[in-house]
Amino acid sequence: MRTAIVTGGGQGIGRVTTQYLLTHGYRVAIWEADSDALAELREAFKASTAQILFVSCDVASELNVRKATEQTISHFGQVDALINNAAIQIEKPLDKLTLDEWNRVIGTNLTGSFLCAKHTAPYLAAQKGCIVNIGSTRAFQSEPDTFAYTASKGGILALTHALAVSLGPDVRVNCISPGWIDVSALKKKAKAKPDELRPEDHAQHPAGRVGQADDIARMILFLISPENSFITGQNFVVDGGMTRKMIYV
Repeated sequence: MRTAIVTGGGQGIGRVTTQYLLTHGYRVAIWEADSDALAELREAFKASTAQILFVSCDVASELNVRKATEQTISHFGQVDALINNAAIQIEKPLDKLTLDEWNRVIGTNLTGSFLCAKHTAPYLAAQKGCIVNIGSTRAFQSEPDTFAYTASKGGILALTHALAVSLGPDVRVNCISPGWIDVSALKKKAKAKPDELRPEDHAQHPAGRVGQADDIARMILFLISPENSFITGQNFVVDGGMTRKMIYV
């Protein structure tokens, strides 16, 4: 049975991806820094505990990542796929964003992806496995006051092809850049509040709707399949066509 690691698996895209992986026969190690989200996930998936390992892990900490890797290997014996999904965002004007806040976002989103790849790479190579990094269309276009998040996602694009070239042919590495994915109802209970999406929110997308976490989970399953072993070093934009749309006011 194949084993996947999902970082930030307690909420949003990570949580839905975990469900998809379980449904498709994977064992899943969930690395999550939020203790409340991890506890809620443990309760939600208690019927599948034989296939799941719950790991408290701050991916910005190399010590945490090293221990999480050791715990995962000790429990499952192998790793076939790493999904670098953990991310945080702080939106502030440039003059209000502190260096500590900048470093916290870069540390989780970009450095965390590097650390997880670094420590799992030998085990992935042994399985001819793969890495999927979760980027963002923010790497190509911005909204105001998203400096650290945008920079981190741009870095993930570059890190993806650097890893692909360096770790190939034993490990494939690809990136998914989601657009507007509605995860408002997929957060821990204290923060879950479904957005009231308007018809115009859907209509502005060439695909005709706002994205769902399932859209990203399905792409992850496609990329980690051994049948797609010729795909590496690539970025896949899943945004309903928005980054191809010219907008005139």
